[in-house]
Amino acid sequence: MSELRPFACPISGEREAQKVFVYDASPNGEIGFRRSANEPYHREIWQFARSNHFVSRHAMTVATDYAGDYVNATYGDTAGLRAAFDRVIALPPDRSDNAGRIARIRAFAETHFGGNDGIRLLDVGAGLGVFPYAAKSAGWHCTAIDPDPRAVSHMREHVGIEAVCGDFMAVDSLGQFDIVTFNKVLEHVEDPVAMLTRAGRFVDPKGFVYLELPDGEAASSEGFGREEFFVEHLHVFSFRSIVMLAERAGFRPIAVERLQEPSTKFTLRAFLAPEPGLARRSS
Repeated sequence: MSELRPFACPISGEREAQKVFVYDASPNGEIGFRRSANEPYHREIWQFARSNHFVSRHAMTVATDYAGDYVNATYGDTAGLRAAFDRVIALPPDRSDNAGRIARIRAFAETHFGGNDGIRLLDVGAGLGVFPYAAKSAGWHCTAIDPDPRAVSHMREHVGIEAVCGDFMAVDSLGQFDIVTFNKVLEHVEDPVAMLTRAGRFVDPKGFVYLELPDGEAASSEGFGREEFFVEHLHVFSFRSIVMLAERAGFRPIAVERLQEPSTKFTLRAFLAPEPGLARRSS
């Protein structure tokens, strides 16, 4: 039996799982996250039977969150953040994941709120600030939160949005928002249920939460080399596990959608209504 076998699914609580992919070297395109000297590369992807949820298991020393070494490895420095931001916002709409994202959220908000005026939005783990920039350009009031001071400085000075430097799991004074967004964030954290649950503190009872997560079911059909399974992703979701995640965190799924973005990423996106009575313990 593998020493990396997961004890239980972090989404459903179930224990029945099978190993689907094994990596003894970094797949092509994976960022070279810092590892200890002479530490061998070994990693396994496991999938749970009921939730279809995937988890990445390894014993390596890597940076998988949005602070410190992750920013160093991904963008290098503040100049790298700015260059990456400028490159992304210059993409034509038909090649931009973000253009499709903001268009879909605006369309949903129009129906949900009966209009798009005066929207207050909180973007968690905002990184480059590409999505907050699009929200600001749409006329919404956007606040971003990110744990890395370089990203926050970049968003304040270059992107021109309100940005908070801090740990979302520890900050209490953000206020209330009509929309809370997690764009490719929850796959990077150990406990996505806890992080999504915390969003309930900040979303207005008549508002909604928007999630984007990597789609492991679609990606697995193309093999182990897909970026959805790269080392920085602790979790890779299924259609079923995103619904379970929402319900465990106290939200009601309004819509869950599957798509392949212009970047070729396989993505699940969901719109969730706060409904604390749905929160339940794992089985």
